[in-house]
Amino acid sequence: MKKATRFVGLDVHAETIAVAVAEGGRSGAVESLGSIPNRPDCVRRLVKRLGAVSTWRACYEAGPTGYALYWQLAELGVHCEVVAPTLVPVRAGDRVKTDRRDAEKLARLYRSGDLTMVWVPDKPQEALRDLVRAREAAKKDQLRARQRLGKFLLRHGRRPPTPITAWTGKHLDWVRTLSFDEPAQEAVFVDYLAEVDHARTRIERLEQHIDDAVAGMPAQMKAVVDALQALRGVAQTTAVTIVAEVGCLSRFPRPKQLMGYSGAVPSENSSGARTQRGGITKTGNSHLRRVLTEAAWAYQYRPNLSAALRKRQQALPDEINELAWKAQHRLHKRYQRLLLRGKPRQHVVTAVGRELLGFIWAIGVTAERQQQADGQHARRRAA
Repeated sequence: MKKATRFVGLDVHAETIAVAVAEGGRSGAVESLGSIPNRPDCVRRLVKRLGAVSTWRACYEAGPTGYALYWQLAELGVHCEVVAPTLVPVRAGDRVKTDRRDAEKLARLYRSGDLTMVWVPDKPQEALRDLVRAREAAKKDQLRARQRLGKFLLRHGRRPPTPITAWTGKHLDWVRTLSFDEPAQEAVFVDYLAEVDHARTRIERLEQHIDDAVAGMPAQMKAVVDALQALRGVAQTTAVTIVAEVGCLSRFPRPKQLMGYSGAVPSENSSGARTQRGGITKTGNSHLRRVLTEAAWAYQYRPNLSAALRKRQQALPDEINELAWKAQHRLHKRYQRLLLRGKPRQHVVTAVGRELLGFIWAIGVTAERQQQADGQHARRRAA
């Protein structure tokens, strides 16, 4: 008789991992095995202690410790899954929270099938995600550095003699001509200006790394990045961010599921005959939602093929370019229609960004299928 599978719940922290085991069957006991240090050698000893890896499976909540434990357990042959922490059921009235109880709850809910799992990227995908997020952080730091310097100059009445667009080359040339009589203010000015220059060189360095990462991508991933750039408002950095944050687009059977993953869908509180919808849920990938909003602003303008967009579409299949052209017409009309109905501009852009995700899904799935078909055709020819 085949032995029932055991379910292991891991409450993972930076230094410790609380372990609990739920025996197979809904009535099986749930036992705490205590805590172990969060170190690779300790994890290996735990795996040996739990017996043959075919007789048990493990789960833990996604969190600041990332996926290092998942990858280690996978290398050891353990079936491990990562849980969405915000979707773990919580019993009303339960006011006691400890690492032991959390591990036992995970093991019990894992056994009953009441947990929602998250998609776990592989190591190259996670590396690409770290890179695009580093650039995003650098852009935020650049914005803060520019604001500090700009407000410092404004407080001291330093304005350019003629109107200049802020932070262009001409504007920075003018800023570098400034000086202050007071040594303390001169020190502050030099420091603020150095931070602005440092942020610029940092972004340039990261963008060069992104270019190198795109050049070395697997064929299927690169095909999706190239295909997404057929869309207006989606250049290389945005396309790479989408691929890094979402992974394989065809893992979503329908575009609505991708929209839910982004957290750009309206919240709802309806009961009986009452229907009430509110703002977007924001319970999704915030990095994906940010680039979508930035891209959606491009659709306030009437459909057009700029020289840069035409160059990006040059080597792409007609099917993908037709989808991108359809997106321009449809999203521009939606933008104008919602604006005429009196909707705030930010709400309009959010709605357009959500619909843009549908075209991103369609183009990404088309590119993935085309790449798979090309790969099968090449294998058949080689055979």
